[in-house]
Amino acid sequence: MHRLTLWFTQNAIHLLRISIGIIYVWFGALKFFPNLSPADQLARTTINLITFGLIPDNVSIILLAIWETLLGLVLIAGLWRTFAFYVLLVHMVCTFVPLFFFTEVSFTNTPYAFTLVGQYIMKNLIIIWSALLIHAHHKGTVIVRTLE
Repeated sequence: MHRLTLWFTQNAIHLLRISIGIIYVWFGALKFFPNLSPADQLARTTINLITFGLIPDNVSIILLAIWETLLGLVLIAGLWRTFAFYVLLVHMVCTFVPLFFFTEVSFTNTPYAFTLVGQYIMKNLIIIWSALLIHAHHKGTVIVRTLE
């Protein structure tokens, strides 16, 4: 049991990075197929708002699919870690836009009772804090210790 715990301790950050990468690849790949992603319409509407309607919906969803899928592959491969961290943060900030601009789809009772969409958005806090931990570890500013 001690060896397994040691292995998890030594590989936790890598496993966390890979798991976020898998989520990005999976969610991104769904967006290549019209209406397959449950976030498809929300993503289109949000991008339309952020870009002031300058990018057509059918183009914006493909660009988002490419962004998410490539970011996921980069995370899985462990490449360009600092760049990936900032690209991930930009994406995550954008995912919170509906909480402020599309409250009718984010809340049943604003600001405390989330709809399923709101919950879907709020789970991104876990991704953000995990990315911060991964980035700090990559920069050598975090040392993972075990409590015994």
